[in-house]
Amino acid sequence: MISELGALGWLSLVVAFGAIVPIVPTGAAVSAAAALAFHTHPLLIILVIAAGAAGAYVGDLAMYAMCLAGGETLARRLRWLRGEEHLTAMKERLDKSQVPVLLVSRLLPGGRVPVLLAAAFIGLSWRTFIVANVPACILWSVVYAAIGVAGGSIFPEPWQGVVAAVVLVVVISKAATMISKRRAARQEQTETA
Repeated sequence: MISELGALGWLSLVVAFGAIVPIVPTGAAVSAAAALAFHTHPLLIILVIAAGAAGAYVGDLAMYAMCLAGGETLARRLRWLRGEEHLTAMKERLDKSQVPVLLVSRLLPGGRVPVLLAAAFIGLSWRTFIVANVPACILWSVVYAAIGVAGGSIFPEPWQGVVAAVVLVVVISKAATMISKRRAARQEQTETA
């Protein structure tokens, strides 16, 4: 049990690091840990969810602090801004409703950073961000842990469940990215027509 708790600590660190450096596959880490927990100690799934949510939350706080401190200069230097129109749309959505936008952005691949930037640019208070981001991180961790449990429950060996969970996360992420790109392309065609 002690070694599992140490592994959960590492999971939190990986997820926190991945929230700051968006190239680390944090969802896959949570899914893989949940698949392993399903085969070893199913009650650990709750701790996997907690560790994943805590790591995501700490990482989001650090990323939000960077967005607030660095502003648009940092965003442009790190190429976080994909388009002014996209940022403007995010700002408008955040002005209307913070919690739903943060919830959705945490679940969409590539959606979190633009929303965090927009939140920083509109001056969303720390207090609001701290409260609104809690359910977003918990929901994110639950969704990815559920993917891991699904992968783990299909296969008899733990390693097979881990591989299935990671593949499932990659497929879902790629599909969501393709759908998002197609919507953006259609919207751009509609606006230029």
